[in-house]
Amino acid sequence: MGKLRQNRLNHLTRLTILSENPISFTITVTSEAGENDETVQTTLKFTYGEKYPDEMPRYEIFSQENLEDNDVSDILKLLELQAEENLGMVMIFTLVSAVQEKLNEIVDQIKTRREEEKKQKEKEAEEAERQCFHGTPVTIENFLSWKAKFDAELLEIKRKRMKEEEQAGKNKLSGKQLFETDHNLDTSDIQFLEEAGNSVEVDESLFQEMDDLELDDEEDDPDFNPVDLESD
Repeated sequence: MGKLRQNRLNHLTRLTILSENPISFTITVTSEAGENDETVQTTLKFTYGEKYPDEMPRYEIFSQENLEDNDVSDILKLLELQAEENLGMVMIFTLVSAVQEKLNEIVDQIKTRREEEKKQKEKEAEEAERQCFHGTPVTIENFLSWKAKFDAELLEIKRKRMKEEEQAGKNKLSGKQLFETDHNLDTSDIQFLEEAGNSVEVDESLFQEMDDLELDDEEDDPDFNPVDLESD
């Protein structure tokens, strides 16, 4: 089991020697791949003191990727705890293993957080859709509030309409007022008749067949009596 764990750790770590006196090196630790092959990573720097392992090595986070500030703080606390528990023993493998497990936990937390955010968004979308179809439940309070607003808007519309009609009535002139204010109307009828008289055309062809009409002469009528006309 320890060998399998070491093989996994070797696959996910990379060691770089910085100096030999004092011994100083960095180890880059990468989490296992999470959703969409996403990983988190940190590079730890260790420096041995003269009394190591009877004293803790100096350590720091040299660099990191995709970690939040609180994640970095948790990793530093974890290193301190593990170093104190393993005083007197070679501890670098133990420290790095603990950080490796912590990074895997962070990846799982990221996945869980994103799933919760996705569910929350879906829940909010469903609620918004339900509100769209069902609307806000009617209560006495919100109905009275809506009614008061509606009546106020309706009253304002009526006031505007009455004001417009009143203004239109003031601006409308009677025939007499138009005649008194527009002197062109004095001669408008005469001008109209003159223009109409000048433009009237008579079609003489309508009277060409008058002679062909069989009209009885009243004087040729044997029963014609001029006295009857005078009595009428």
